[in-house]
Amino acid sequence: MKTKRQIQKEATRKLILDTAYQVYADEGFSATTNQIARAANLSHGTIFVHFPTVENLIICLIERFGLEINEQFHLLSEKDESLETFLAAHISVLIRYEDFYKRLISEINVLPQEAKYVFINIQSVVSFHLNQVIERDQEKETIKEIPMHIVFNSWLGLIHYYLTNSYLFAAGSVLTDHKDELILNYIKLIRK
Repeated sequence: MKTKRQIQKEATRKLILDTAYQVYADEGFSATTNQIARAANLSHGTIFVHFPTVENLIICLIERFGLEINEQFHLLSEKDESLETFLAAHISVLIRYEDFYKRLISEINVLPQEAKYVFINIQSVVSFHLNQVIERDQEKETIKEIPMHIVFNSWLGLIHYYLTNSYLFAAGSVLTDHKDELILNYIKLIRK
């Protein structure tokens, strides 16, 4: 059983992470821990009680995002879901983190190397699960014989293009507004 102090500590850590998602989404990864502390109504030192360095905070944010994607895809792979369901689930997770993810893909090169590795690991998880779905469909001969790296990079490239150029496509959430269109047309490209 958790003590009141442990519960409070977990709540504060969650508040810091939730606030950091928003601050980094709005301001970019150059935002300071002071900005995060102010937005969370916490003292600046509280950030470092929970995250010893800024790098650690950023890595924890990206890992938390990756865990949600991994959990979503693990559940789908157990259910033997369709390609459409898989792609919709991927977009649904990205919608929840859309502003943060948009910032992440546009600023990944300025992040610490370990954060880049965490991001690559997330993309590997997506690729692995997409590969499982594609292989099932290729066995049914409903998907063209396309190298997996092209299948994955085409999907990711499409998503990333829409996100980084969202001002061309939507006033609000580009993924919400174009989710069905993205899925339908991507599937048309790879289906026999």
